[in-house]
Amino acid sequence: MAGVSGCIKYSMFIFNFLFWLCGILILAVAIWIRVSKDDQQIFTNGDSGANPYVAVNILIAVGATIMILGFLGCCGAVKESRCMLLLFFIGLLLILIVQVVAGILGASFKSEFEQILNGTLHENVKLLSSTDENAKAFQEALSEFQEEFKCCGLVDGAADWGGNFQQYSKSCECSDVPVSSCTVYGDKTVYKQPCISLIKDLAKKHIVIIIGIAFGLAVIEILGLVFSMVLYCQIGNK
Repeated sequence: MAGVSGCIKYSMFIFNFLFWLCGILILAVAIWIRVSKDDQQIFTNGDSGANPYVAVNILIAVGATIMILGFLGCCGAVKESRCMLLLFFIGLLLILIVQVVAGILGASFKSEFEQILNGTLHENVKLLSSTDENAKAFQEALSEFQEEFKCCGLVDGAADWGGNFQQYSKSCECSDVPVSSCTVYGDKTVYKQPCISLIKDLAKKHIVIIIGIAFGLAVIEILGLVFSMVLYCQIGNK
């Protein structure tokens, strides 16, 4: 009977070690996006049930699962355990199927996601002029965003701040930008561009990161399925 190929066995081990590292990377990136305090305050509206971070939450779960599967695959390859390899194969196949389904659903509901994000941002305009304590976290987050990305207000510029403008005007004041990018509001020279388009661009960049990870992961997963099944069959033929 044919023995187990050392090349396949150790290739499987190396692959799964890299797969495990990929799981750590995915988990780290997803958690970084999810816990980014300013972005979370800007994208999330406390009065809405919609949460633009659902995809990131799914990615966190996928990253954690990949770490477990990578460890399982490494042990299965070293110990030549058909049971571990079969569990690895089934788990990997299920993840791949979930990714494909999620990709199809994501493409189908892309316009709905954009509408939800747009609606959330427009709804959050009310928080800028609010004096409620619950609105302060959003106001501080947008103030920091304004200073970093050189914009002012959310939808209609500085007017969005209402009576709170003087308190947060410093982050709106023009600096190191062409005069054409500035306008006068009250007694201050502030950025003309509202932040809504920049926030949407930031959300799109997050989505591109998620899609890129998902595509790269799909290729790795297919290789993992092939390696694990070849090794599984070779162990069975010993």
